[in-house]
Amino acid sequence: MKIFTQRLEQPTAEQTAILATQQQNGQYLQLDFDTRQRSRFRATLQNGEAVGIDLPRTGTLKDGDVVQNASGDIIQIFAKPQTLTKVTADNAFELMRGAYHLGNRHVPLMLVQHDNDYALYFEPDYVLADMLVKLGLTVSEVEHAFEPETGAYGHSHGHAHGHGHGHGHGHDNRLSHADTQSAIVGDLTKATFFS
Repeated sequence: MKIFTQRLEQPTAEQTAILATQQQNGQYLQLDFDTRQRSRFRATLQNGEAVGIDLPRTGTLKDGDVVQNASGDIIQIFAKPQTLTKVTADNAFELMRGAYHLGNRHVPLMLVQHDNDYALYFEPDYVLADMLVKLGLTVSEVEHAFEPETGAYGHSHGHAHGHGHGHGHGHDNRLSHADTQSAIVGDLTKATFFS
């Protein structure tokens, strides 16, 4: 089994041509978000070949990333469509309000703009979906590749926990939750930063 240990920053023109041929032959990985967060795992290429990934802990693999082994072999990673919760609203303010509440719970969010429509996507959680419906937002289940925001500092380590404030890292509490009218725009970074 080939073990891929290095992430390529920018494939050369020659490597790009190799990747195009590999894609036609099913020599690529299609992985869900949870798998792409891990630095060590076994996986199966689309053509059935087993491979290992053993990368330094340098962040989540993104759609289109390329990894290389010691022999110089390369493969490309693609984000696999998975079941997600899609959130839309009648207006931008309601959607920002939903993003604020999800960010307050450190939920990894993907923010999408298509033409003049905006949507939030997150991994399914019926409690969060119910909260958003109670806030007047529209919630649906969809199949979509998940590429959540990495946050203002480009760092994520992908753990989940409840919202209690005794979990070991601080929050900026200068604004009260009651002051959401002015705080939502300033706190949108919390909607996309999960630490």
